[in-house]
Amino acid sequence: MTCAACVGRVEKRLARIDGVTAGVNLATGRARVLHPAGVPVAELVAAVERAGYTAEPLPAGAPVGVAAEEPDERWRLLVTALLAVPVLVLSMLPSAQFTAWQWVCFALAVPVVTWGSAGFHLRALRGLRHAAATMDTLVSLGVVASFGWSAYALFLGGAGDPDMRMPFSLTADGGGTAHVYLEAAVGVPLFVLAGRLLEGRVRRRSGSALRALAELGAKQVCLREADGEERLVPIELLLPGQEFVVRPGERVATDGVVVDGGSALDLSLLTGESVPVEVGPGDRVAGATVNVGGALVVRATAVGADTQLARITALVAEAQAGKARAQRLADAVAGVFVPCVLAVAASVLGFWLGAGAAPQAAVTAAVAVLVVACPCALGLATPTALLAATGRGAELGVLVRGPEVLESLRRVDTVVMDKTGTLTTGRMELAAVTTADGPTQDETLRLAGAVEHRSEHPIGRAVAAAARERCGPLPAVTGFAAATGLGVSGTVEGRAVRVGRPDDTALPPALAEAVAQAGEAGRTAVVVELDERPAAVLAVGDTVRSGSWRALHRLRGLGLETVLLTGDGPGAARAVAAELGIERVHSSASPERKAEVVAELRAAGRTVAVVGDGVNDAVALASADLGVALASGSDAAIGAAGLTLVRGDIEAVVDAVRLARQTLATIRANLLWAFGYNLVLIPLAAVGLLNPMLAAVAMSLSSLLVVGNSLRLRTWEPGRGQRRGQGQGQGRGQGRGQGQGQRKGGRR
Repeated sequence: MTCAACVGRVEKRLARIDGVTAGVNLATGRARVLHPAGVPVAELVAAVERAGYTAEPLPAGAPVGVAAEEPDERWRLLVTALLAVPVLVLSMLPSAQFTAWQWVCFALAVPVVTWGSAGFHLRALRGLRHAAATMDTLVSLGVVASFGWSAYALFLGGAGDPDMRMPFSLTADGGGTAHVYLEAAVGVPLFVLAGRLLEGRVRRRSGSALRALAELGAKQVCLREADGEERLVPIELLLPGQEFVVRPGERVATDGVVVDGGSALDLSLLTGESVPVEVGPGDRVAGATVNVGGALVVRATAVGADTQLARITALVAEAQAGKARAQRLADAVAGVFVPCVLAVAASVLGFWLGAGAAPQAAVTAAVAVLVVACPCALGLATPTALLAATGRGAELGVLVRGPEVLESLRRVDTVVMDKTGTLTTGRMELAAVTTADGPTQDETLRLAGAVEHRSEHPIGRAVAAAARERCGPLPAVTGFAAATGLGVSGTVEGRAVRVGRPDDTALPPALAEAVAQAGEAGRTAVVVELDERPAAVLAVGDTVRSGSWRALHRLRGLGLETVLLTGDGPGAARAVAAELGIERVHSSASPERKAEVVAELRAAGRTVAVVGDGVNDAVALASADLGVALASGSDAAIGAAGLTLVRGDIEAVVDAVRLARQTLATIRANLLWAFGYNLVLIPLAAVGLLNPMLAAVAMSLSSLLVVGNSLRLRTWEPGRGQRRGQGQGQGRGQGRGQGQGQRKGGRR
């Protein structure tokens, strides 16, 4: 395919099959076809061939991106240039013209017009057989017309005189029949071939991020056998449940769970997150991440197309197959563009001849109209921008399902946030320690942590983790006992220790107040008793993600209103809202109520984006103008969302909004140029103010300009301003922000 008219032809031919809809992407050369199970793929391929093109099914796991550069095209361009440049020089510089120069030019032009332009002619004839016209039709007609006129002038019109000299003109002025026009016959194919070669290279650069992402996966894996032996095998032989070894500096072969060892993983190539993440036994790891610390033993949980990397690649490829509304308009225009240009060129030729102009001037003006018209730019305006933007988004940890997501995201004015797992880590952590008279906070926490270390409850794990972090190694416990719903107890260093929920036992005023404050803040309070006397209250709860405050601050800076919508109680909701500066809060919301709140906002004229990660958020995500899910969340949430954040940092929402705005601005600029170029230059060519050779240069440059403008998105930066961790104000959480821990536990 060479232009948007080709896209329209393929789509229309496929749509003639009952139940089939298709979207064709000019930039990637791919069609995404939805068809009934009863329609075989062979029938779809045959339909494309009936439209005058070739097609083949895309194999599973095929590399993502535009087609590779054809070596034959490079050679064709090189030979064409070697033959065409002398013709251009002699035709444009009268001082360089020697005796019989025009016959030398004619000899050099013949292979350019035949072999060098063969692709244009063959595609034009193929279109003619199918009663269709494309960009190649215009180029082929322009080359044939200018060469045919030159041959007539040389053999029959007196231009074959060895002493003939010919001045060069920027316009289509007359020169009688004794005038050859070989510079246009060789210049048009030369500049179009060069333009398309450069255009293809730039398009390949725009898809480089996605291809790099697809190639991140490991090719081999060090498999650990049941007897402890290790052997290197191809990644295709790895099965879920098998264990493999990841040494320092190696890539994690596939998604899995760490069973032994501890290390730090560099997630930057997969999520855009620059800070390595510490992992240990029980932590999930993603394939293609780089081990920058110690050795790990990982149990595979997903392989092949089920891995996170494969899902990311599939999501981005699907996004690039879609079309924005602006592109659908451009394709509709391109469908009638070429026939209209042919009609205009014929009208220009007839008008000039009827007005008494020289035949050479009439032919020149008609050829200029044919050559300068450029539906290529219309066809590339949107797909190249989407190709670059989706690739850059993947690098930043932002995955969009399609161009309609970018359009919706640009219009969003209200962002509704879930709390647990979205604004907070979704992990229980120790928030406060309040003691009565007696042991210090650290001593009480050390004893409580020693007992809770034996517990499997999320609250127990949070207390034990905090105790290890603040007090170092924990002492041994004897006589450990756990009572469901009540707590745990044991003997530590000769002292009877019990950690559990507050009961009817009277608490000292300071501890009673701590229990009340924890309840108001939505946290869980547990009482530590030493030798059957209340000694401390531990407040445990979900903590705000690192970066949540800054993310919301930046969203408000973009003019977006933020709303907190959570199933948690009023106390927890108000505490998080106060910490993050959110004014509108909806608490204790069921999944149905969340969808109702979204519907109420939309009914009030708001364009709503919902950010969530849980199954209970799926209805709200699907009912919003745009659903945004965290990749660490549930499959239901991800399936209902149009945009997925791979990295745990919800600042990616801000990056997504700004990238969407920049992408749509780029598409508008591309389409404005593509339409404006044709509106200005076609009339100039029609009135004889444009030389066909210069028209060929302008046509090639128009496509390059559109693709080059899109390419700027490949280097787009979020522009966060201050470094993370600075100037983010009071109330930022300190959690790691990976969001893969346990959900908030209940009061024990």
